[in-house]
Amino acid sequence: MKIGIFDSGIGGLSVLHHALKVLEKTKFIYYADTKHVPYGEKDTAQIKLFLEKIMNFFAKQNVDAVVIACNTASSLANKEFRDKFNFPIIAMEPAVKKAAEIYPDKKILVAATNITINGEKLANLLSLIDKKDIDLIALGELVKFAENTNFDDPKIKEYLQSKIDLNKYDVLVLGCTHFNYFKKIFLQIAPNIKFIDGNKGTINQLVRKLEDKLNYNLQSQNSVEYYFSDQKATKDELKTIQICLNILDEMYEI
Repeated sequence: MKIGIFDSGIGGLSVLHHALKVLEKTKFIYYADTKHVPYGEKDTAQIKLFLEKIMNFFAKQNVDAVVIACNTASSLANKEFRDKFNFPIIAMEPAVKKAAEIYPDKKILVAATNITINGEKLANLLSLIDKKDIDLIALGELVKFAENTNFDDPKIKEYLQSKIDLNKYDVLVLGCTHFNYFKKIFLQIAPNIKFIDGNKGTINQLVRKLEDKLNYNLQSQNSVEYYFSDQKATKDELKTIQICLNILDEMYEI
């Protein structure tokens, strides 16, 4: 089986990180659209064009499914868009429903990019949740820090403290895959905060979509091909990817 995973950059590696732990005997193609990162600062028409180009790339690779490991792009991938392609497209969404179910009496903050925060998809999701004390915050600068593999600069903590008082909240929904890299810094500011992200739910949905195919895979082990926009990742880019995956190993122990 061949699965495409796509993000504007390295954030979606957190989704791949989980998929590698859950799925076996699968070939993954990870596509980081680094030419156009960050998506959160682009207009929606641009992002839709990027999305269509990347889905056509995956179609040529004969994938069995694609995971859009980017909440910003996912917010624009409606049913009409997905119907253009003959493979399932699994789109992410901030795990605010999960957070509300697990922590019904706690105060929740949803952090994401500007497009996700102001998008119709999140608004519709919130309308289905019978919970009033859920706040939203756009933290798009974290994407830039992550893409520069800058995970522990003191400026990150300063930026977060200038944007929001995290200690007012019990639960932080990480509504952008890039934000997983900064759990330690979030905890430096608010030591008791709990994290929820959409990675597990997204891969569970992928498994449900492909359940009939999972038993017919003959590969001996997982493998991953990495693309940075239209080109296979260079040796230096592969080193960066490994650094990120090592950090994610640590982050998911938190």
